[in-house]
Amino acid sequence: MREQLRGNGVSDAVVDDAVLILSELLSNACRHGRPLGRHTDVGDGDIRAAWRVDTGGGLTVEVTDGGGPTRPVPATPSVTARGGRGLNIISALAQDWGVRDDAPGEVTVWALVSSTKPPGIGGNGSAANGGNGGNGRGTNGVSANGVGGLTGFEGLDFSDVLDDVG
Repeated sequence: MREQLRGNGVSDAVVDDAVLILSELLSNACRHGRPLGRHTDVGDGDIRAAWRVDTGGGLTVEVTDGGGPTRPVPATPSVTARGGRGLNIISALAQDWGVRDDAPGEVTVWALVSSTKPPGIGGNGSAANGGNGGNGRGTNGVSANGVGGLTGFEGLDFSDVLDDVG
């Protein structure tokens, strides 16, 4: 995903957000969803990931699985909880996200990411927003607003963790 998006001229800041979103969606599908084709021999055990850049510059990332016992909704985890933050991270990074029922037995969770980042949010920011005037990142490679402007994530850099994802 990273290679394809960069090859299509998508900025590194947007690619980083898209990779994190894909990681969260895949994790949720593996943890909460059923595999595609659970009731057929075709595709048993699979989930499907896709991404596309539209002509208006929007990047859509989506993951399709066989659905689960509940619909995806952001949680309110305790401070010490080991999980439950994925959809909140997606909400902070994406312009919009949602769930759609595709073919029978298929559920897709999608997120729309702008191919350009507003100033001060992880990309193309000014020095006043913690950037260096060029890419919106401080001296340690982390935006001043933390992960996509999420409170409580200041100083965290997930880019090294996700370099092999996608």
